[in-house]
Amino acid sequence: MTKDVSTAPDQDGEKTELKRVMGPGLLLLFVVGDVLGTGIYALTGEVAAEVGGIVWLPFLVAFILAAVTACSYLELVTKYPKAAGAALYTQKAFGVHFLTFLVAFAVMSSGITSASTASQAFAQNFGESFGFGDGAIGITAISIAFMILLGLVNLRGVGESVKANVVLTCIELTGLLIIIMIGAVALMGGQGDFGRAFDFSSAGEQGLFWPVIAATTLAFFAMVGFEDSVNMAEEAKNPSRIFPKVLLGGLLITGVIYLLVSITAIALVDAEALGEGATPLLKVVEAGAPWFPLSVFGIITMCAVANSALINMLMASRLLYGMAQEKVLPAILGKVLPKRRTPYTAIVFTTGLAIVLITFVGAVPDLGGTTALLLLAVFTLVNIAVLVLRSDTVDHDHFISPLGLPYIGAVTCAFFVGPWTGRDSVQYLIAAVLIGLGVVLWGATVFYMKSKGQDPLASDMDKLSE
Repeated sequence: MTKDVSTAPDQDGEKTELKRVMGPGLLLLFVVGDVLGTGIYALTGEVAAEVGGIVWLPFLVAFILAAVTACSYLELVTKYPKAAGAALYTQKAFGVHFLTFLVAFAVMSSGITSASTASQAFAQNFGESFGFGDGAIGITAISIAFMILLGLVNLRGVGESVKANVVLTCIELTGLLIIIMIGAVALMGGQGDFGRAFDFSSAGEQGLFWPVIAATTLAFFAMVGFEDSVNMAEEAKNPSRIFPKVLLGGLLITGVIYLLVSITAIALVDAEALGEGATPLLKVVEAGAPWFPLSVFGIITMCAVANSALINMLMASRLLYGMAQEKVLPAILGKVLPKRRTPYTAIVFTTGLAIVLITFVGAVPDLGGTTALLLLAVFTLVNIAVLVLRSDTVDHDHFISPLGLPYIGAVTCAFFVGPWTGRDSVQYLIAAVLIGLGVVLWGATVFYMKSKGQDPLASDMDKLSE
């Protein structure tokens, strides 16, 4: 009789019902594909509007902030290689069911708001490229159809989803490399003004600090995504060994690309022009290579935002699955298809919630900013959790974040959550509504589990903390 590999212990002694299909290569593409995408394609102009020519500096600050927090995630995911991610770490560190539930809901919401943002951007680019779906109703219809398609791909299986991610990542990476190559050719041909990228006086009369801080709140959305990979821990091969090099390597690759793209953009298009409209990189192509077919770059942009949406919906569904397995959420959300081994109820739930956001919120900047706000709050707790859990030992080797980094990460992430950063107040409103919904669902979850003879506030949570 053969052994069921889907539930066999892995190299770290952990059991999983999910199929381990992701080696270091696929995981690297997952990280790179998740970080690259909607943010850099859509936000470069908005960042330039805040800081002028030094558009690259907020992306650099956002990269450093992300890298510091990534080290905390690495310590925790290699220590506890399970699918529940930040919510699992919060429960292990603090043991408070209410806080754990809100973290899980906040991370899930951030993935869904990010995917909804990408879905809207996809629909807008689709409408512009093919002259279809004019008006809000048409854009919304395309967005919903696109989200349903993503749900079907997700249901098909993580292997198929990751393969789609590989193709889309290569396409979106090609688009950014095209921008960088256009900049290189322009530089050699004497075109553009690369001096603009180092004109620190262009930030304005109020000085450099606060404009860069305000721009970093925008640029940070372009760096989020690295945290999604920890929710794929149960579908990665030997996660405790491969995660450190893959996650940090993926962040470094994307950070370098972002710096090169932002410098190229401001060299070829001045800050004022770059900040107008919703297609900043398209303006760069028009300025540096007017011969390049713009419709082709529009398709590349659609692939980039589609990839962001796919990965975020993968993350959200796996997070719900992981928490249901730990009995923090109703067991029905932990059900998997017998043959495909995909968490179908979690996929249906997250896809449905995304469709609601697309229908009733829809604004790309508001959803994107809310994504970053929710994640920064979660990152603050994750950095603190690392310090709390330092005394907890496990029976396998794991990554250890340099001693001072979790402190730095906690303080800086908490700082960027605050209203003093210049964040639009509507983002706090959307976040408050989502968290309020989370509170309602928490109460409903407790009532549901008690009606089934379960006590989520006692033994099940104690088991998660062990």
